[in-house]
Amino acid sequence: MQAVFDLCPGVRVDLPINEWPLPYVENLQARDRGQIELVVIHCTELPGLAAARVAGERVLYPSGTGNSGHFYIDRDGQVHVWVPIERVAHHVRGHNARSIGIELINRGRFPDWLARDSQQMSEPYSAEQIASLRALLAELGQQLPTLSQIAGHEDLDTEQVAASDDRGSRVFRKRDPGPLFPWAQVLAGLPLTRTAGSDSAP
Repeated sequence: MQAVFDLCPGVRVDLPINEWPLPYVENLQARDRGQIELVVIHCTELPGLAAARVAGERVLYPSGTGNSGHFYIDRDGQVHVWVPIERVAHHVRGHNARSIGIELINRGRFPDWLARDSQQMSEPYSAEQIASLRALLAELGQQLPTLSQIAGHEDLDTEQVAASDDRGSRVFRKRDPGPLFPWAQVLAGLPLTRTAGSDSAP
């Protein structure tokens, strides 16, 4: 479906949204919209939307659910809704119950995510992705009066682990959305405060 959102007075953006619920959506915990305070920005660190979908559909937990965000934004700006915001998605440790996960299709460190010499992230985010992300954030802000914070996955999960190719070296488990993400451009004019949060948050 097509939705048209106001980014600011007099500026309207056509935001293409595709409903594509994950098979296990009904098994995810339901929540009240009033719980939602935080948006977490991710990148998939995979080559494309198809690979992200395979990963998202993979069942990992006894509840019959897996790891995914709520929204996925492809390189062309198309927005896919995999989990409704009234359900808790597994996308960031310690913060799922109060947050919305937005995933941007981007290769990140793929395919050697934890290798010592593969920590550079070289794919820029497309203009179409950033425009759709800003429009989506503006719409979420209209729908969710409790939404006030935004973070990158790397802000909330700062754990370091042994490098996959050098056990004597340490690398960050999560680096997304990474150094090429244009925070200033994304947040300009939006009433969201970037936060580092806490890994121990409920």
